[in-house]
Amino acid sequence: MSSQKIFLFDFDGVIVDGMQEYWHSSLLACERYLNSPNITIDQKLYQGVPNSFKEIRPWVKYGWEMILIVHEIIRTENPLKSHNKEDFLNNYHQNCQRILNENSWIAEDIQKMLDKSRKYQIDKDFKSWVNLHKPFFEIINFMKELNKRGIKTGVITTKGKIFAEKILKQLNIFPEFIFGYESGTKIKIAEELTQTYEILGFIEDRKKTLVDIKQNSETSHIPCFLADWGYLKESDKNKLSNEIKLLKLGNLGELVAI
Repeated sequence: MSSQKIFLFDFDGVIVDGMQEYWHSSLLACERYLNSPNITIDQKLYQGVPNSFKEIRPWVKYGWEMILIVHEIIRTENPLKSHNKEDFLNNYHQNCQRILNENSWIAEDIQKMLDKSRKYQIDKDFKSWVNLHKPFFEIINFMKELNKRGIKTGVITTKGKIFAEKILKQLNIFPEFIFGYESGTKIKIAEELTQTYEILGFIEDRKKTLVDIKQNSETSHIPCFLADWGYLKESDKNKLSNEIKLLKLGNLGELVAI
C-alpha cells in the first residue's frame, strides 16, 4: 500500500448544503426540458424550497430522482401531499421507477436534463448559481488543515464532476481528485483508491453508502463517519454500528489527530 495518506469526502450535504440549488435546478429542468403535460410552472415556485422536498431529499441517491420528486410535488393534483408522502417513502425506489415507467422516461435522459439546467444557469449567471450552495466552513477549514499537515483530500460525489469542481474552486479548495457520478459507484471508486492511498477516513451523509463500504472486504478497513449535519433520515442515527461513527461539525478537530 502506498504511504500517501488521504481523507475522502462526499460533497452535497457534507461540504456544502445545496438544498436551494437542488430545488432550483430541478424545477428549471422541469420547466425547460421535461415537456410534461401534467405540470404548469408558477414562477413563485422558485422563491423557496417546499418542506416536502426537504423531507424527501434524504432518500435521494442520484440527481435525476430530484426531478421526479419536483415533478410530483408541482403536479396539479400534487400526489405528494403530506398524507401520501409516507407511503411514497416506504417504497421510494419502486415509486421512482413507477414514475419513470408511467411517463416513458429514462433515468439517464432525466439526469442529462439536470446537467443541462445547471449548465444553463452557469452560462447565464454563474455567481447566482454558486450562491445557491451554502458551504459548511468547518469542513472547508478542516480540509485546508489536512493539506497543511501533508494529508491529501479527495471528493466522491453523485453530482457531476464539473459542477462540484466549479463550486470547490470558488471555495479555494483543490482536492487531489474529484469523482462524479460519471465514474461509477462510490464503493467501486473506494476499492480502486485503496490500491494507491492509505485512506484515513470517509465522511458521508448517506448511511447506506457507509454500510456498503464496511461490508465490502476490500474497503471494510476504511474509517467511516456519518455527517450528522447532512441530509439524514430520522432513523439514520439509530442502530448505528460501532464501525460507523456519527460525526458532528464541532468534533472535526478530533480527526486531525488520526
